[in-house]
Amino acid sequence: MNPFLKQAQELFPYTQAMRRDFHQHPELGFNEIRTGGIVAKELETLGIEVTKGVGKTGVVGYLEGAKPGPTILLRFDMDALPITEDTGAEYSSENDGVMHACGHDGHTAIGLTVAKILNEHKNSLAGNIKFCFQPSEEGTNGEDVGGALMMMRDGVLEGPKVDKTLTLHLWNDKPVGWIHVSGGPVMAGAELFSVKLTGKGGHGASPETAIDPIVCAAQIVTNLQTIVSRNIEPLKPAVVSVTTIHSGTAFNIIPQTAELGGTIRTFDPDVRQKVLERFDQIVRNTAQSMNCEVEITIKQVTAPVINNEDVAANVLASAKSVFPEKEIQSYTYLTMGAEDMGYMQEKVDGCYFFIGSANAEKNLNYNHHHPKFDFDESALINGVALMASAAADLLKA
Repeated sequence: MNPFLKQAQELFPYTQAMRRDFHQHPELGFNEIRTGGIVAKELETLGIEVTKGVGKTGVVGYLEGAKPGPTILLRFDMDALPITEDTGAEYSSENDGVMHACGHDGHTAIGLTVAKILNEHKNSLAGNIKFCFQPSEEGTNGEDVGGALMMMRDGVLEGPKVDKTLTLHLWNDKPVGWIHVSGGPVMAGAELFSVKLTGKGGHGASPETAIDPIVCAAQIVTNLQTIVSRNIEPLKPAVVSVTTIHSGTAFNIIPQTAELGGTIRTFDPDVRQKVLERFDQIVRNTAQSMNCEVEITIKQVTAPVINNEDVAANVLASAKSVFPEKEIQSYTYLTMGAEDMGYMQEKVDGCYFFIGSANAEKNLNYNHHHPKFDFDESALINGVALMASAAADLLKA
């Protein structure tokens, strides 16, 4: 048996206990005080150099290998979501309205276990490891940027300079035992948009005296559907989704304003540019044609996650070594979900890989961000083993 897999199995009680503790005490982005405190304490117990408050509530552990070499950053996100848990699990959230519904509790527990293992192997490492426990991956939570950019502002990629990154995600879209590693794009870049339309209020019985922003909003929603269907090549993915509409106060009043909000998802920079250009044209021209004033705000949430081919090839080789009996998936696998790790991978070559975590027989197959989300904890073993092995293989003496 692969030594990293063996250690991951032996340490599973620790990984599971940490995961369940984090699950019971979830914290929203930039509020991971308790979580970050536990992470720091566990790393310090190992003798790993710890820096707290990186990106507000982020924690970074620094492990030097016995020989000089590159520095690898291993990223593990810590934040939970504003969701009321409905799993009925014995380790359910004790914080009302907050839940680990995306697996970040598992990621944090995996990161601490990987730190234990690699600390034992440090004499065989030619290089250094930064254990990056990131806050607020799920959004900005009131700040101007999310956790990845906040940590980057605080220099997480410097001192020493990071040469490669590794990131994993427990993935309930696929069954436990499934593992995916590939080069190229894997997660979409995301924008948030808001559109404010201003017309002229009036009586619902006299629409000719008003300028109706609701009718204008309806036309914009319909017209935006043509961007993906008629302006983007069918084999190049893109999404434009209007997800909020707010307007009006009474049945007999034509309102003064209407507001739309939503998201844009793309992988390819040229596709992104085309979508943004057509979005602006369609919204402005439709508003003008209906005599409404318009304000458009678009904010990039994250860049797409694009894996470096060479780093991905190294991780794939590690996966085949750790799991010789598994069929490791290396085909192109894309999800329109977004991840702010894309910002770090814009700056540093890296690999973001997926660890299947669903188990339909145990009713552990609800989607991410669902109130009943939970995963098969045996996936933690797979995540620990592959992350530790991949990092060690990249730093072989």
